[in-house]
Amino acid sequence: MTDKIDSLLRGPARVVNVGLRGFADDLHRRGVAVVDVDWAPPAAGDPKLARLLARLDGDARIERANLEALDRLIGGDPVLVDVVPAGTVIPGLGERMLLHAGPPIDWPRLCGPMRGAIAGAVLLEGWAGDLSTAERLAAGGGVRLAPNHDHGAVGPMTGIITPSMPVFVVENRAFGNRAYCTLNEGLGRVMRFGGNDAGVLARLRWLADSLGPALGKALRASGGLPLKGLVARGLVMGDEMHQRNAACTSLFLRELAPALARAVPDGEHLASLFAFMAGNDQFFLNIAMAMAKAITDPIRGLAHSTIVSCLCRNGTDFAIRVAGTGDQWFTAPAAMAKGLYFPGFAEGDANPDMGDSAIVETIGLGGFAMAASPAVAGFVGAGSAADAIACTRRMGEITHGQHREWTIPNFDFAGVPLGIDIRRVVETRIQPVINTGIAHREPGVGQVGAGVVLAPLACFDQALRAFGARDWPA
Repeated sequence: MTDKIDSLLRGPARVVNVGLRGFADDLHRRGVAVVDVDWAPPAAGDPKLARLLARLDGDARIERANLEALDRLIGGDPVLVDVVPAGTVIPGLGERMLLHAGPPIDWPRLCGPMRGAIAGAVLLEGWAGDLSTAERLAAGGGVRLAPNHDHGAVGPMTGIITPSMPVFVVENRAFGNRAYCTLNEGLGRVMRFGGNDAGVLARLRWLADSLGPALGKALRASGGLPLKGLVARGLVMGDEMHQRNAACTSLFLRELAPALARAVPDGEHLASLFAFMAGNDQFFLNIAMAMAKAITDPIRGLAHSTIVSCLCRNGTDFAIRVAGTGDQWFTAPAAMAKGLYFPGFAEGDANPDMGDSAIVETIGLGGFAMAASPAVAGFVGAGSAADAIACTRRMGEITHGQHREWTIPNFDFAGVPLGIDIRRVVETRIQPVINTGIAHREPGVGQVGAGVVLAPLACFDQALRAFGARDWPA
C-alpha cells in the first residue's frame, strides 16, 4: 500500500474536478490534465426538495407505475379514423361553448391573440354579428370557455375549437380512447395565431364545408389510417413532428390519396383539396397532436406514476399534468420563446408561448427528437446538427426510457426519449425543450417567428410537492 501511495505522489498530477467549472479552467490554463465532472446538488441545493426526492426515489411503487406508464405510451395503437364536426363528437362541448389551448383561464387574463381568436370564433358560429359585439359577449360571460385537455382534445397555438369546426378523430385501439384536434388552417393570417378577419373565417368555413367532409368520407371508407408506423418513417426522413412535418404530410397524402380520389369524383374539387394540403408542410402537425393526446390519456390517473401526461400553455400560463395526480394542473407564467424572427419582427413583438402542441414532446417528439431533424435545428435557433443531437441526449436525462419503435438513425438508431419524469426534472434542473411557433402579441397579426421554449421549473417543483404530499394507499 505504501508503494502505491508513493507512486501516486511522485507521478504527475491527476485531477478530477467535481462541480464548479472555474477550478478546472484554471488548471487547464496551467497545462494540468483535468477530468471535469458536471455536477450540481440535487434540486439546486433546495433541502426540502432534495429530501423529498430521496424519499420518492426509494419507493418501489413509483418504479412499477412508471414502467407501466412507459408500456402504455409505447403500446398505444393510434389510428386516424374520421373527420367530423367537433360538436358531434367532443364530450361536453355544448351550446355557446368554446375550447382553448392551455390550462383554465378567465377573460381578463387572456393574451391578445387568444382574445382575437375567441372573438373570431364567436363570429364564425353566428353568436354575434361583428367582432366588437363578439368580444363584449365573450368578456361578459356569454360564451363558456374551457381547456381542450378537459374534453379529450388539443389545439395548436390559441387552440380554439367551436362546435362547427371539423376535427381529426384519432382512436387508440390498444386502450379504446379517442382524441380530437382541428384541421390545420394553412399559412398566413389564421385563427390559431389570433386572426379573425373575413379571410380567416372564409377559410375555416371551407374546411368545414369542403375538406373536412371529404377527408372524413375517405377515412371511413378506408377503415382508418394507422399512425405509429407513419411517424416512424417520418423520423427517418427528417421530421420531428412539431416544427417539421414535411415528410409525414407527404406520407399522409400518399396513403390517403386513393380513398380520397374515390370519395371526391369531381376532378377540380379533388385538385383543390390536394393543393391545399400539399401547400402546407405543417398539415400533419394537427394529426400528430391528436395522436399524442390519444397516446397519453391512458396514463392519466395511473397511481404512483411521476410521468408527465400533459404539457400546454395559453399565452399567459404554462401548465403540466402528471399521471399520478390525475387532472390537477400545475402552472407557472408562460415563457418567451427563443429563436428566429421573420423579417420586420423582433422579440418585442412576441407573445409569451402558447398552444397544446407541446403534447408531442410528452411522447418523445418535437424538441425531444431534435436529433432526427437537423434542418429544424437551424430554423428554431438551436444551432448545428451536433447541437440538435446534444439536445435529444440531454432530454434523455429527464425521461424514464426510450421508445422502442420510434428511432433516430443519426442517433445510433436509439429511440426517442420517452416519459418525462418530474423527479428527474426537479433533481437535474434540466428543463424540457419544446419546439414552437411565435405569435405576435397583438390579435390578427399572426406568426412572427419560430423557436424553442423551456418548460418552467416551477411547474415541476409544484407537481413534486403535491405528489409527495398525497396520502397514497399502502
